[in-house]
Amino acid sequence: MDIAVYLFTGFLESGKTTFLNETLNDKRFCDGERTLVLICEEGETEVELNGLAEKNIFVEVIEDKEDINIPKLEALQKKHKPKKIIIEYNGMWELPDLYGSMPSDWVLYQEMTFADSRSFLTYNTNMRSLVVDKLQNCELAVFNRCSNSTDKEMIHKIVRGLNRQCNIIYESETGDIKYDDIEDPLPFDIDADFINIGLRDYAIWYRDLLEEMHKYDGKTVKFTGVIAIDNRMPDNCFIAGRPVMTCCVDDIAFKGILCLGRKPLMQNGDWISLTAELRIEKHKMYKGEGPVLHTRDYAVTSVPDEPVATFY
Repeated sequence: MDIAVYLFTGFLESGKTTFLNETLNDKRFCDGERTLVLICEEGETEVELNGLAEKNIFVEVIEDKEDINIPKLEALQKKHKPKKIIIEYNGMWELPDLYGSMPSDWVLYQEMTFADSRSFLTYNTNMRSLVVDKLQNCELAVFNRCSNSTDKEMIHKIVRGLNRQCNIIYESETGDIKYDDIEDPLPFDIDADFINIGLRDYAIWYRDLLEEMHKYDGKTVKFTGVIAIDNRMPDNCFIAGRPVMTCCVDDIAFKGILCLGRKPLMQNGDWISLTAELRIEKHKMYKGEGPVLHTRDYAVTSVPDEPVATFY
């Protein structure tokens, strides 16, 4: 039988434990079912333990990252026999280590991230990879200790650059809650027959294309990218794309799209301005269906001042 896992993430003093205490005292959630709480980070706010065992709530502290492993977690499951599990995760530990270490019957039901709005932008500047780690899969991001000076536009931009589906909440120092209502239009006209993708918009467009391919079917697009040609490709094929950075230099990866209609003068590594009709169709290079650009026109161009595309 599957066990629902509720995951609270965020950096130290981000409000995780405060929310955890509220959750443990909410009768709608803690309804008497055996619940295991795993605490992987202890800050100034402590878990309110008084009487928890009487409510069938059992708390275990995991101080070492090495203890996040299947045998250890299975042993805790066997010890407490929980029907559901809450994990308050350490903000300095990466989430894939947890995802890969959960027993097979643990099912991630909800993931929430908490952040202190006063320090979030600094974390994003100095520890970008950890911010990406916490935001890219969460369903809800709560930014607490907000004031009139909180740069909600920038926070929204950072979150949306990593996670299009996440709900965002801003909580003031007095506890007032406001849901994010900032409009998030694409930086190009998706309804146009001819879509011009700006230099700063390639990463956003590429992600949107992979998420909702069919809305681009039959559209003509124009963008600047670099050509990749592999001798194993058919003579009429090439790849056009851009290096894309999600969080830091270490994760830069080439994100390209299959193109048909290679011209004789095209050279591997050339930067071009490409105009092509985008069709969603089957191709052996995709081993199925995928976006295929049918070249209409191109012109060799210079390398952009910022060749690496980003989401912000």
